[in-house]
Amino acid sequence: MLRRVPPFLLSVSFVVTTVSRAADDWPEFRGPTGQGISTARGVPVEWSATENVVWRQAVPGSGWSSPSVADGRVYLTAAIPVEDGKEGDLALCAIAFDAATGKPLWQAEVFRQASDKSPKIHTKNSHASPTPLVDRGQVIVHFGHQGIACLTRDGEIAWKNDDLKYPPVHGNGGSPALFDGKLVFSCDGASDPFLAAVDRRSGDLIWKTPRACDMVKKFAFSTPLVFEVAGRKQIASPGAGSVGGFDPATGKELWRVRYDGYSVIPRPVYGHGLVYISTGYDSPVVMAIRPDGKGDVTDTHVAWTLSKGAPNTPSLLLVGDELYMVSDRGIATCADAATGEVHWQHRIGGGFSASPVYAEGRIYFQDEDGECTVVAAGKKFQKLAENAIAERTLASYAVTDGGLFIRGDKHLYRIGRTEVNAAAR
Repeated sequence: MLRRVPPFLLSVSFVVTTVSRAADDWPEFRGPTGQGISTARGVPVEWSATENVVWRQAVPGSGWSSPSVADGRVYLTAAIPVEDGKEGDLALCAIAFDAATGKPLWQAEVFRQASDKSPKIHTKNSHASPTPLVDRGQVIVHFGHQGIACLTRDGEIAWKNDDLKYPPVHGNGGSPALFDGKLVFSCDGASDPFLAAVDRRSGDLIWKTPRACDMVKKFAFSTPLVFEVAGRKQIASPGAGSVGGFDPATGKELWRVRYDGYSVIPRPVYGHGLVYISTGYDSPVVMAIRPDGKGDVTDTHVAWTLSKGAPNTPSLLLVGDELYMVSDRGIATCADAATGEVHWQHRIGGGFSASPVYAEGRIYFQDEDGECTVVAAGKKFQKLAENAIAERTLASYAVTDGGLFIRGDKHLYRIGRTEVNAAAR
């Protein structure tokens, strides 16, 4: 059911829309471009659980949404046990922190999940995995089949929409993407998967596009990517069995490439006239696709494929002429973005779920045990540092000038250089 609050709360939000976005904001999953690229300066290279930690703040409940940063605030979601409720009852909440100090600013319950109606989730998932999206003073939080909502910068709920029901498998995962006033997200459950767009200001449904899927396992968790081809915007959205290009205005499918894969998690990246995806379980394949076709272009528009080292979970990273990736088992790869030719492959650790990020000529790979391997971007493998916070994490980084924000199992960290740390005190 779509729910709204009085207009004066909406007016608070839209007054803030005139504030311009800071250069070091990281407002959504994978940052300003949605592709893991940061232009921040002074990003730290070395840290530990005690060194170059500007602050560490406990986070209530559980969740694997990545931090979003905007206008001096950090936003997360979490599933928090309901006080005096039944065992397993959860409040699905949005939380805001001060980016400079880590001080909690507010916590708002958005949806309530009853234990007797709570579907099972994967052991590596949470009930709060999609990353918040912050734009013009609005904080968009998504909880998959539970619903999507908009809050003001001060934590007041502007609208909620829990009308888009589907049977989840393993919980929620994909985050929303924003284009031209529309919030676009995937709803790929056990049956009848679809892609949907709602109005950013009201939460009203704008379009709903069923996916053509003949897979037995139809579920997926990928976050859509909006990009431009020949002066025309389109959305790339992978699902079980295929990836499609869609018209953002209408939701109409423009093109499709078929594959044998499901539970697709990585967000697409785009560059050099190609969309890059990984096809999910059970045997992932990285595909480079020309997104200028019509209809089923499986046999005509796949430029190259790569299977060795392809990820199930972490998204790809395109930096210049090189495409970087890390497999769930810890094989890092650098390949030529135009041809797929592999420049190097190295094992850098154990399990990986977080998506890599780029800053200041470096690639940051975060593993599930809290250890980050930093390598130099380039055609030759050069390890620069290994850093551990000694806390499990499946969330991806947020990157800002002088710092990294890391969500661990129990805490949110701001990592910064020594002089940044000293200044914060």
